[in-house]
Amino acid sequence: MKVELENIKPQDIEKRSFEIITEELGERTFAPSQELIIKRCIHTSADFEYADSLCFSPEAVQLALKAIQNGACIVTDTQMAKSGINKKVLAKFGGEVYNFMSDEDVAQEAKSRGITRAAVCMEKAAALDKELIFAVGNAPTALVRLYELIQEEKIRPRLIIGVPVGFVNVVQSKELIMETDVPYIIAKGRKGGSNIAACICNALLYMLSKDRN
Repeated sequence: MKVELENIKPQDIEKRSFEIITEELGERTFAPSQELIIKRCIHTSADFEYADSLCFSPEAVQLALKAIQNGACIVTDTQMAKSGINKKVLAKFGGEVYNFMSDEDVAQEAKSRGITRAAVCMEKAAALDKELIFAVGNAPTALVRLYELIQEEKIRPRLIIGVPVGFVNVVQSKELIMETDVPYIIAKGRKGGSNIAACICNALLYMLSKDRN
């Protein structure tokens, strides 16, 4: 069987990918502030369900962009998400990315209390004297603890990206965040992942970087 490949230059692969995504979405349209995020999630995962499952609170994108411009930092629940975020662009606005999952004090605290390290990481982040965006792509317990900290008025995130993947308490944890008045971008259902969390962060950063150039 003869396989015909598109003759695409390496620098044009991403552009062609987005053209294909746009073609396959057909006549579907999205809010201008949300379109790039949705398409980048599809590009990252090759999963068109994100066109329907991504849920944005009112003005979530605009508020997130303003927070980043004002130097907000990003907290992730995995090292994978942290490694995938464009830290160079974030640094241009004075922000940095935090992940506490490998910290010894977090491991000890989680073990002594019988809770997940992800939950303890959210507590450690709440103690930071910084404006924060949370990008959760793996641990629903991180979202649950964030919800509790919000209710306890111990933290007020500028944005919560809630896209943990899996089966246990994943859907419920996302729904908890959607009950708050904190800006959010949520992938409803079971799908998500650290790559999606990083992808959404990078889409926001790309918007700002493009505006700067």
